[in-house]
Amino acid sequence: MPREICPTCQRPRNMCYCGALVRIPSRIKVLIIQHPQEQKHPFNTGRMAHLCLDSSELVIAETLSEESLKQLLKPRSALLYPSLSWLPPVAAIEPGSPQGAALEQLVVIDATWRKSKKMLHLQPLLQQLPRVSFSGDMSSNYQVRKSSMENSLSTIESIALAMQQLEPEGGFERILQPFNDMVSRQIANHR
Repeated sequence: MPREICPTCQRPRNMCYCGALVRIPSRIKVLIIQHPQEQKHPFNTGRMAHLCLDSSELVIAETLSEESLKQLLKPRSALLYPSLSWLPPVAAIEPGSPQGAALEQLVVIDATWRKSKKMLHLQPLLQQLPRVSFSGDMSSNYQVRKSSMENSLSTIESIALAMQQLEPEGGFERILQPFNDMVSRQIANHR
C-alpha cells in the first residue's frame, strides 16, 4: 500500500513539516528555478522556502527559453550564486548598498552543484545578472545530505542568509523552522 503524501509539502504524512511552516512577507521577490530532479528529492528545501515566502515563485525546469526567462525576470534582479572563476564578471550586490536597496528579485537555482552549473551554462541571461554571494566559513545544518563543495548551504539556508542580509528587518531566519524540524525528524529516524 503506498504511503499517504501531504499535498502541500509532498512528504509522507509521518514526515510532514507543514506544522512548522511560517509565512514571511518580503519586498524582494524570490524566484526559485528548481531542477526537475530536486522536485522529487525527499528534502526539497527549495519548495520549503517557497512555502514560507509570501513573495516567491517556484519554477521547475532545467532550461527555459530566453523569452520565458525574460518574462520571469524583474528589471532589477540578482542571482544568488558564488562568484566562481568560470562565470563572467558581473556587479556584486552588497547588503546595504544602493543596488541592494533597489533589488526587486533574487533568483535562486535549486539543484546539486553539478546540475546548477549545467543550468547556468544553458541560461546565459542568468550568468549576466548581478550576483549575491557569501564569503567566509559557513556550515550547513543539513545532516542527511552533503554537498560536494566546501562551505555549502542548502537552498533554504542560502535564501534565509541572503534575504536576512538584504532585508535585515524581515526575520528571514524563521524560514529555517521547517528545515530544522525536518532535520530533527531525519536524525531521529536514523537512530
